[in-house]
Amino acid sequence: MESPVVWVLLGLVLIGAIVWITMNRMRSQKLRQRFGPEYDRTIREEGNVRKAEAALAARAKRVAKLHIRPLTPADAERFDSSWRGVQARFVDDPRSAVTEADRLVGELMAARGYPVGEFEQRVADISVDHPDVVVNYRAAREIAVLHSEGKANTEDLRQAMVHYRALFRDLLETETARHPDVHPDHVHHDDVVGGARRER
Repeated sequence: MESPVVWVLLGLVLIGAIVWITMNRMRSQKLRQRFGPEYDRTIREEGNVRKAEAALAARAKRVAKLHIRPLTPADAERFDSSWRGVQARFVDDPRSAVTEADRLVGELMAARGYPVGEFEQRVADISVDHPDVVVNYRAAREIAVLHSEGKANTEDLRQAMVHYRALFRDLLETETARHPDVHPDHVHHDDVVGGARRER
């Protein structure tokens, strides 16, 4: 007959296993909720849930040590005004507008306290607090690279501006939408093409 001590030990092991499984599930759920689509993307990239979750947790830990700060009202208005100027310029000069949009996003990141070094690190940092728009940054940058190689057409550039705008608005964290009068979503294709023709 097994002693009561053995049963107690088995019970403790079972309880420990249940607690461990529950804590891991809760951790996974929190990471999934925090990172959204970036959670699944990181799993695909790492090829392993445990490695992916460790990478995401490391991102969060790194960003927690950064001095991310909100913009002052004056800076927010300045960036907002600059962005509206870039969007308005898109119709007549889409190529320079996309280049300027990329630069302005970088300036906004720096003003918020994000390091603006290597691109993938920037994406990783932004994904912690702005997971829903990281995909926009990647898509916009891909088009910007094509643009720098002379391989982006006008529609590509319009899409880049839409992506940059989504990221910019999220980083600005103000009611940037209060100025919806001019942006690529509202620019008719014929107007954009006409602007591109005038550029030539």
